[in-house]
Amino acid sequence: MTELLPCVQIDPNGPARACVVWLHGLGADGHDFAPIVAELGLPAALGVRFVLPHAPSIPVGINGGMAMPAWYDITEQDLTRRHDEAGMRVTAARVGDLIARERARGIPSERIVLAGFSQGGAVALFAGLRHPERLAGIVALSTYLVGEASLDAERTPANQGTPILQVHGSADGVVVPARGVAARDALQRRGYTVDYRSYPMQHEVCWDEIVAIADFLRRVLA
Repeated sequence: MTELLPCVQIDPNGPARACVVWLHGLGADGHDFAPIVAELGLPAALGVRFVLPHAPSIPVGINGGMAMPAWYDITEQDLTRRHDEAGMRVTAARVGDLIARERARGIPSERIVLAGFSQGGAVALFAGLRHPERLAGIVALSTYLVGEASLDAERTPANQGTPILQVHGSADGVVVPARGVAARDALQRRGYTVDYRSYPMQHEVCWDEIVAIADFLRRVLA
C-alpha cells in the first residue's frame, strides 16, 4: 500500500457505521465539499463518516503544464478525446487504499459510497465499477466516463447492481451535458442502474442536487 492520500475527515457524533469518500474537481481540494456535509442533514443514526481526500499537485496540460491539484492529467478541453488512463489507474488504486482503511476501521465495503465532482466523479465511476467488493453506491456529479474501452473487461460482478446517482447541469460549459448523457447511456447499456438528474445550472452544485444526494445516501445506507 502506498502512502494514503491526505484527507479532510468529518466524523459523526457517534460511532462511524458508514463512509462516503468524496473526491473534488480539478484544481480544488478536500475542503471544497466539506460545507455540504452539514447541509445534507443526514440522520445521526446512519453514523456516516465523510472522507474528502486532497489530490496531489501534478503538471496538467490544459494548465500549460503547470502543477495543480489533479487526479489525472487533462491535455485538452475536448473530453471526448484521449484520457490519461494511466494517471487514472494510479488514483483509483489510492482510492482503493482509502476504502481498505475504512474496512480496517470496521466499516464494511457495502456501507461505503464513492462520490465525486467533475474529475473526481470520473474517478468515482472508474474506481467504483472496477472495485472487487460491493459498494453501497456511486455518486457522479457533473462528470463523464473515462476508460469505457476497458470497462467491459475490468468491471466487477460485485458492483453490477450498485446504484449510481448521476447529476449534471443543463448549462454546464466545462463538462458539456452531452458527456454526462453519453456516460449515462454507456452505463445503462451495460445494465447498471443509473438515476440521472439534470438541473438548470452550470458546472456547480445546486440545492435540489444536494437534496437528491441526501435522499440517495439515506436510501443506500439505510
